Amino acid sequence: MRHRVFGRQLCVKEDHRRAMLRNLAAGLFEHGQIETTFAKAKAVQPFVEKLITLAKGSTGLNTRRRITATLTDRKIHAWVADPSVPESKRTNPFFEIASADGIEFNRYGELRKAPRLVQHILTKVAPLFEGRAGGYTRIVKLDKHRLGDGTDLVLLQLVGKEDGPQVSGRRSNRRRSADRRTAYAAELRKKGSAAPAAEPTSAE
Repeated sequence: MRHRVFGRQLCVKEDHRRAMLRNLAAGLFEHGQIETTFAKAKAVQPFVEKLITLAKGSTGLNTRRRITATLTDRKIHAWVADPSVPESKRTNPFFEIASADGIEFNRYGELRKAPRLVQHILTKVAPLFEGRAGGYTRIVKLDKHRLGDGTDLVLLQLVGKEDGPQVSGRRSNRRRSADRRTAYAAELRKKGSAAPAAEPTSAE
């Protein structure tokens, strides 16, 4: 029985689950959107929204320490200076990311200088939702499945700068049917308005 068992277990132990939620949240804050399974997206959604609400309240030392205790601070945006990443993928429509000049590697290829995650949340993510009371994320179901078990894949993204309701690039059947109904109704109205004008006037 699941007495006093709160939240989604995701078939993993507590330490594994906590680390997984932290990594998913860090990826969402860094990129603005992530592709994951539906169960993981539903599990990390309240975790992310509580952090954004906390970051909106204040940028003081207490807030930084509370976010760091919940979400491990780390260096981000290293892929901006990675030569193996294509130039087309070095942009981010959600945030203004640092330039490649501000990211440094040491002689062993290890990341030495880069923006920090907690500072990014406080200065870039929280201001996006200044006038919003909640609902900072949304889940978009994609038209593909994970290899192996075939589970549904979704797109978890921060709201505000998304591009349309269908992110996969394919128009949904419901939208296609609605457009057909709208075009048919417009055609009927056009014919109805043109019919009285075409009737000849009767001679007295």
